[in-house]
Amino acid sequence: MSARETVLDGVTVVDLTTFVTGGFCSLMLANQGAEVIKVERPGYGDDNRHSGPPFVDGESPYFWTVNYDKRSVELNLKSEAGREALYDLVAEADVFIQNYRPGTEERLGVDDETLREYNEDLIYCSISAFGETGPWRERPGYDLLVQGMSGIMSVTGEEDGQPVKVGLPQTDLITAMWSAFGIMGALYRRERTGEGDYLELGMLDATLPWLTKQAGKVFAGEEPRRMGTKDPVLAPYQQFPTADGHVIVAALNQKLWRDLCTAIDREDLLADDRFAENADRVEHMDALEAELIATFEQRSTDEWMDVLVEAGVPAAPINDVDDALDNEQVRARNVVQEFDDGDRTVPVIEHPINYERADSGFESPPPRLGADTRAVFRELGYDEERLDELAAAGVFGEQED
Repeated sequence: MSARETVLDGVTVVDLTTFVTGGFCSLMLANQGAEVIKVERPGYGDDNRHSGPPFVDGESPYFWTVNYDKRSVELNLKSEAGREALYDLVAEADVFIQNYRPGTEERLGVDDETLREYNEDLIYCSISAFGETGPWRERPGYDLLVQGMSGIMSVTGEEDGQPVKVGLPQTDLITAMWSAFGIMGALYRRERTGEGDYLELGMLDATLPWLTKQAGKVFAGEEPRRMGTKDPVLAPYQQFPTADGHVIVAALNQKLWRDLCTAIDREDLLADDRFAENADRVEHMDALEAELIATFEQRSTDEWMDVLVEAGVPAAPINDVDDALDNEQVRARNVVQEFDDGDRTVPVIEHPINYERADSGFESPPPRLGADTRAVFRELGYDEERLDELAAAGVFGEQED
């Protein structure tokens, strides 16, 4: 589809996933130049198309953020003709992704064993909540459940408050990134060996390695706890209230601690034995927090930012999402852009990888449901008579030529 020289030039991905986990995985591959063919249910499509409100002209902006640079094909996989059409797609593909509950893929005839009859070199990626084995393998699972079961919610929130969900679908995105990483590894291995592969991963498995500091405390015989924005092993490393908002301070070594105390005119803290070293500051974190709150509450966030940035102390305001998406740094890096396809203008958040010798980045807005069905199958060699037969049989949704 593209004349760019991308890392995944010539790689075709057939994506049967819904919602975010598989969608963000294939989105990452699309950003690196893969052609992603999104196979959707006729007339309805990916459930994420309907996530909301809000909607913009009937479309879900949430769906947009997970589906740039893809092509949409409608196929009824419960029909024999629909499955045969899918097999033709798979025969020419490099990667196949699905996120069905284990067992569903066999019932639909899209399991690894079946598809490998059509393409023995296929990279097949199966994503589920708990993986293909274990006593929980058939349980349904979503981000909220996995955040709870993985321990994330137990360490998120204020110390004296209830467990809190992270405000974004964190475990969906974690799993998506592991999936894309695994697919890239499998493609690299195939270049060396000529062999396809089967990848399977569960959301819970994917999330546990991200516990890092908290797992370290458990390994040391301690119990991690909710700490608000404080850190279990660093201090001061948290947000503090100011006269009109909040400021985040990350003074994570001795030099930065000294620079912070000097910048805020609290050199007295440097002489306090409770705060001498990082370990001391962690041990006396509550006392340190009280001292610093008393100082930071005296001035506004902007005033403190001027002071701390000038002193070279790592600090930041807590932006709302509007400000996070629109500020001088984001504009300078051209992270947030817009696509205009003539009918609509769609914002896009670019992905962060910038190569010196290869291209990356999105080129097109998310697809309308079924917009590419006929074009994709024409490219596979289907003539108009065959396309009309399939449409009449209900294999495709209503299509405009």
